[in-house]
Formats: sequence, structure tokens, C-alpha cells
Amino acid sequence: MFDRPPPSQTEMDPVADSVERLCRLYDTRLVETGGDLSPEDARELNAMAAIYDLDTDRPSTEVWRDLRAVITRQAPAAGADAALSTDVEALTLLVVEDDPDAAASLTELLTEAGHSVVGPFHDAAAAAAAAALHSIDAALLDINLSGEMTGVELAQVLTGRWDVRVIFISGDVAAAACNADMAEALVLKPYNGAQILEAVARLGRTA
Repeated sequence: MFDRPPPSQTEMDPVADSVERLCRLYDTRLVETGGDLSPEDARELNAMAAIYDLDTDRPSTEVWRDLRAVITRQAPAAGADAALSTDVEALTLLVVEDDPDAAASLTELLTEAGHSVVGPFHDAAAAAAAAALHSIDAALLDINLSGEMTGVELAQVLTGRWDVRVIFISGDVAAAACNADMAEALVLKPYNGAQILEAVARLGRTA
């Protein structure tokens, strides 16, 4: 289901540097104007937010808060081709995804990359029970799950009880943005294998 990373890649990805410059720009503008952007800056901000289907009918400070959370947590690490690195630490990963095909593909991808997978689970309650029985380094969580508990609620349990790091994998950008402070990375649907491996690799480098 996922595309594997290409066998070689030498060019540095400029995305992380662009995101850093964009953050500096809008952080500064919003501070200098007290959140009251010029019409041109507001239109530009809303255009970027619309790409991610974020609600733009609200103050610019709120729009930028959610947009910043999304772009900073999905940007590749600067100067690092993490998905291709052979030095990435092998992790024990909890996979929680209620789409059976996506869950199977995630499990295969992560296992092939040398990681241990607990799951996959489609229900947050079952995943939380499994986390109590295993030493989990990180969790890849969809937000909208089967059952009563959401991926956000599961993230609260995992981070609060066991200090498990979280990667949100979701097409619900608004929910991911609002809860981005709970996650170390966001991978937005539709995604590919390289994006998943890069996000996991960042956790391995900071472990």
C-alpha cells in the first residue's frame, strides 16, 4: 500500500528550512501587530490554512496556532535523510488504526524497517490494555477510531501513564492541529511509507 523510500537520495530537503523561516515570519508579525494582521498577510495565512482544511473564520492568532502546529510537526528534520538512515534506533511501536488495510500496511512497513510492532489495534481501549503489558517506545495513532475512545483520548492515557511518545496519523487535520501539543509528529492522510518512516526516525534520534 505504501511506497518505499527510494534507494538513494543526496539532496537536502528544503522543507524544514522553509517552515522555520515561515514560523519566524508569522510569529514576529503577530507579535508586532498584536494579532491584527494586514489584509494581505491575513489572506496569505488563510490561503495556507485552507490547504489543510483548517477553519479560517476566526482570529488570525488561532488560525496560525493550528497551522503552525501542523506544519512544524510534519516537516522533515533539517539536514537529515532519516527515512534512509541505517543508524535509526529500533523501537517498539504501538499501532492503532481502524482501517484494516492501512493497519496491515503500517505493520509491514515498520517491521521491514526493523521496528517491533505491538498491534495493530482498531480500538483504543484494547490498545491501552496492550500498552499496560508491553514496554512501548512510541505510538502511531489514528484519531477517529472504532469504539468510544478517540485517538486523542488514547494519547492522553499513553503520555500520562507511561510517558509514551505519540505520532498522530490522521486525515482529521483540525483535530490533529488542536491536539498537536500531545504529539511529537503529525503524518496527515493520505501519506506514504517514507513519511511514516521519517516521523518514526525522528523519535529514534531523540530517544
